[in-house]
Amino acid sequence: MKNCNEVKKVLISAQEIQIKVEDLAKNVTRDYAGKRPLVVGVLKGAWIFLADLLRKAELDLDVDFICVSSYGNRTYSSGKVDVLKDLTMECRGRDVLLVEDIIDSGITLSHIKELLFFHGAKSVEIAALLSKPSRRKVSIDVKYLGFEIPDEFVVGYGMDYQERFRTLKDICILNEEVYKR
Repeated sequence: MKNCNEVKKVLISAQEIQIKVEDLAKNVTRDYAGKRPLVVGVLKGAWIFLADLLRKAELDLDVDFICVSSYGNRTYSSGKVDVLKDLTMECRGRDVLLVEDIIDSGITLSHIKELLFFHGAKSVEIAALLSKPSRRKVSIDVKYLGFEIPDEFVVGYGMDYQERFRTLKDICILNEEVYKR
């Protein structure tokens, strides 16, 4: 594994991730059968999860992305959400599936969900690969959840620290020395 001296341990293996993504895709396919949802990925962390999920789902759908920031270069959310890239597709009257990599405080995802309803979404459901319930500040309903994880800073499978580690195939706990420098 590249970056092995900066990773404390593998938390969820690439194989475990793919098994879970396949299961989530089956549920998404079942629930959106006969519909054409707008799937909105949260950049940058969710792009790998979104791609794998949608390749396994058997749906006619549209895809768009939104990019928000609440972390900056920190390992925790500031609580302030800035929209860096809004939707380019119309979501008015659409069923929207919001795809996120990890739910920490819930503040960012809650803000995005409100924004989608403000744009006129008919419904908004959430698919998240990871959740840290111990860090939650805002209650958020997640219909499609991959894994609950402990309060550790994780990277890989799209998730980063200062734009590094996104391409790790596993989800790994980052050594504290990396972000305490």
